[in-house]
Amino acid sequence: MKTYLNALQQILENGTTKQDRTGIGTISLFGMQQRYNLADGFPAVTTKKLALKACVGELLWMIEGSGDERRLAEITHGTRDNVTTIWTANAQADYWKPRAQYDGDLGRIYGVQWRHWLSPGSDTQPYKVDQLTQLINGIKKDPDGRRHIITAWNPGELELMALPPCHMMAHFYVSNGRLSCQMYQRSADMFLGVPFNIASYALFTHMIAQVCELDVGDLIITIGDAHIYQNHFDQVQEQLTRKPLSLPTLQLNPAITDINKFTMEDIELVGYES
Repeated sequence: MKTYLNALQQILENGTTKQDRTGIGTISLFGMQQRYNLADGFPAVTTKKLALKACVGELLWMIEGSGDERRLAEITHGTRDNVTTIWTANAQADYWKPRAQYDGDLGRIYGVQWRHWLSPGSDTQPYKVDQLTQLINGIKKDPDGRRHIITAWNPGELELMALPPCHMMAHFYVSNGRLSCQMYQRSADMFLGVPFNIASYALFTHMIAQVCELDVGDLIITIGDAHIYQNHFDQVQEQLTRKPLSLPTLQLNPAITDINKFTMEDIELVGYES
């Protein structure tokens, strides 16, 4: 994971001090790209601990097409009651809660856009577009196609989301039987968020590759505003003193051939140390 650590160092050395909506302030660099060869191992950060369970749970929740924060709790922890998730604060935010239709409703966020994008029909009645199913079918039928894209950035529905998407779109590419993914992220919290995002899209690429009967290639993360919050400077500096450990290996249940059938039990990270 030297690629990730090098990005942290680059921001510290070349970034610009900026204000942000949290009031904490950041040091920010615009336009960065990181590349990870997934055949070399699963790109889980080793200079601090990756919250793998939360990462897997959120991805399965998005694949399901849910915008229900309590459903995320159920997938990740096995219960909807008395547990928090990485989305709980957004579901309970003062600016959003009066607009929520039910307790835990996050609106038309990531997974909802992936599986239930609303498109106007010829009779003016909207119909739902299942982008993920279209993506997988497209990869299978036309692996050389250049339109293997899934997006969560829906300009007409940003006001219907508890949080506009940070990781906005992913573009998939097949070469020599290997599936690669380039994800674009408009805003990236490099200390807290990006290790999570790297792992999530690496896992997503592995899962799609398996159901499409492909091997994995590269994961490319392209970032717009790459930033480190000022209250994370000490932790980042500590990370930069640490030597990365060997990458773990991802094991998926080989019997799963349908993207909708993966569960927490079908995903295992072998040999992870941090």
